[in-house]
Amino acid sequence: MKTRLLPLLVVAAVFVLCQWAVQPSVSLDATSTVAVSLDSELPDVTAKVDAYFERMWARRELKPATAADELLLLRRLALSLMGTVPSLEEVRQFELDDQPKRIERWTQRYLSDQRFADYFAERLARCFVGVEGGQFIVFRRDRFVSWLSDQLAANEPYDNIVRQLISSKGLWTGEPQTNFITSAVANDDLDENKLAARSVRAFLGQSMDCAQCHDHPFNDKWQQGHFEGIAAQFGQAETGGLGVYDQTGKVYEVEDRVTLKTREVAPKVPFGSEWLPDEGTSRERFAHWITHRENRQFDSAIANRVWGLLFGRSFITPVDDMPKREEAEEDYEFLDLLGQDFRQHNHDLRRLITVIVSSKPFRQQSVFEPDDQSQPDVSYEEMITILDESWGLFPMTRLRPEQIIGSMLQASTIQTIDQNSHLFTRFRRFTGERDFVREYGDLGDKELVEHTGTIPQALLRMNSDMTRDAVKSDIFSACGRISNLCTTNEDVLDAAYLACLTRRPSPLEREHFLGLLGNHTDNRRNPVVEDIFWTLFNSPEFSWNH
Repeated sequence: MKTRLLPLLVVAAVFVLCQWAVQPSVSLDATSTVAVSLDSELPDVTAKVDAYFERMWARRELKPATAADELLLLRRLALSLMGTVPSLEEVRQFELDDQPKRIERWTQRYLSDQRFADYFAERLARCFVGVEGGQFIVFRRDRFVSWLSDQLAANEPYDNIVRQLISSKGLWTGEPQTNFITSAVANDDLDENKLAARSVRAFLGQSMDCAQCHDHPFNDKWQQGHFEGIAAQFGQAETGGLGVYDQTGKVYEVEDRVTLKTREVAPKVPFGSEWLPDEGTSRERFAHWITHRENRQFDSAIANRVWGLLFGRSFITPVDDMPKREEAEEDYEFLDLLGQDFRQHNHDLRRLITVIVSSKPFRQQSVFEPDDQSQPDVSYEEMITILDESWGLFPMTRLRPEQIIGSMLQASTIQTIDQNSHLFTRFRRFTGERDFVREYGDLGDKELVEHTGTIPQALLRMNSDMTRDAVKSDIFSACGRISNLCTTNEDVLDAAYLACLTRRPSPLEREHFLGLLGNHTDNRRNPVVEDIFWTLFNSPEFSWNH
């Protein structure tokens, strides 16, 4: 008897949960409060960050955009931290949460979610090891990303993560962090030049690629000797049957491009040589130098990169070719403010993210009202440009391909898709996202470079199998459940908009779609709901980060 009742109980539980998710009038006290601890010191550093921008806006006689509503902030948080819009289930929980500091607590909730660790691990891995598979025998990118996700989930200090990447030893399968080294293996040879260039780009936010062949003709920031000295830091690294190891006493040599003769190059650094410890392998000493507490460039680089991952555009662009400090003093003043707090709090990435998302620039709208501006002679388009350049409004950037398909898949189901979801659901998301991104076009490791949409991409969003599956009305989909469980057409429309855009329809949108829904309250409204979802998926609003 118990065996027969079990499936019925499961179905009943799912029905209750789905009805709660689609019906705003149903309360669920158990999920109305998100209990997380908040850092009491955050208001102080947030005030300093806001003061920096307020001084800038006052100096340029700008009035920034008004504050965004909290549902928009929830969508913005979910997209930047987890690569997807919040589920309808989460939106209902958020709206039932009436405790103080709701956005602050939900920020910490998302930062503690495995989805954040997985998503940010992939984003950081793109600058650490690129996107290519490399030589499978000695390079396992999947294991590297999984290891990095574990580090983020455990909130491992960022400087310790970087030291492990540069200096770890062992087999690339058993010690996945060593894949940072083996990602530079080609034809059984370790490319020290590739490791040197990637280390400076990823960890110092600067490009020295040109210096591999010659001194830069217009910039004295990096010289050929600088490049060779950093490449020599990896000169003792070897890969073999036991994995990555260091061959003590090995001499690093290069071929002189002028004389064509081989010459020895000693490991050296372009600045801060006093930060190098006296003991350890060259990789261990270099890792200590990169992460040294006095190396402000290390802290500024990750602050700039994280800012970019949250806003869709780095504070200083390009993110991996930042200028010299004397060329951008005001910008570095701000990044040093973030970097100092980051360093003082044990290089805590979650805290760095929390500081940024607590700031006024992150919490502003992406639009402004011309009548509210203090420069009436400036056109609307010019004012948008000025405010955008001054972070006086939240910048609008296109979503990445995996954000688009991730959001589409999440919006097509009521419940949250996470590590606790059914294996089939997680597999469907993995394969669907992989196939969609392959057709849509991956941005590779140039993820913070501005990109435009294409006609083939728009057609893929309109006509792909994934889109057709996402808008299909059945007992498992959001379309089917919303259509069949909502009591009124007003509730249907609210649920559809909340699932797709994390907002309710405007009066004009409501009037239009209610007219299409008519008086139907049965399955005759299913095709209309499908059309509503398809329209929202293909709207410009769905594919932008505002």
